[in-house]
Amino acid sequence: MIKIRKAQDRGANKISWLESYHTFSFGRYHDPEHMGFSDLRVINDDIIAESGGFAEHGHDNMEIITYAVSGSLEHRDSLGNGDVIKPGEVQVMSAGSGIRHSEFNPSSDEKARILQIWIMPDQRDVTPRYDQKEFTDRHGKLRLIASKDAVDGSLMIHQDAKIYASILKAEEEASYTLQDGRSAWVQIATGTMKVNGVSLQAGDGAAITDESALTFETDDAVDFLLFDLRA
Repeated sequence: MIKIRKAQDRGANKISWLESYHTFSFGRYHDPEHMGFSDLRVINDDIIAESGGFAEHGHDNMEIITYAVSGSLEHRDSLGNGDVIKPGEVQVMSAGSGIRHSEFNPSSDEKARILQIWIMPDQRDVTPRYDQKEFTDRHGKLRLIASKDAVDGSLMIHQDAKIYASILKAEEEASYTLQDGRSAWVQIATGTMKVNGVSLQAGDGAAITDESALTFETDDAVDFLLFDLRA
């Protein structure tokens, strides 16, 4: 079964420097029918204005993954890390027992767009950690970017989940097999795509249950994420 979460149905928060669209309940946006999916708790589609950003704030006991779509975003945290994330790069922050960080768009003439993802961890109060990596080999296939065991060069997260990223051109296809006891979520960053014949557009998400063989195809182009999760 494939259940679509349409882009226009998401929660929204707009202030002077930020447009944020919430796939699941977040902050002041609360929808009891959309509290998360499996261990996936947050997908925020954030557009950050030139020179805007999130002042220092704290997190704990959450796996926070940032996927850069366009522009750039500068990260600084209480562990002493300071990096700039750009398209093709992924950040993972295991908040664990507690971490503080800030994120700012360093550009004065270009907006930044990210997907910020929160996944519930499988253990509490781990030592906070931060990692970042560029994945240039997302084109024409599903590229594993995060997993519990950091296999195939992916970034490590504290949960039984796998996150894949893919960029498909017109007429390209990809496929994936879900094992027994697993579910999936698909999130479209840009473009359009069909999942097992079901059409999705930019900003759309899809909860996938009781399916095994998944086929992804596009007539245009698409940049998307696939989450392989516990059922």
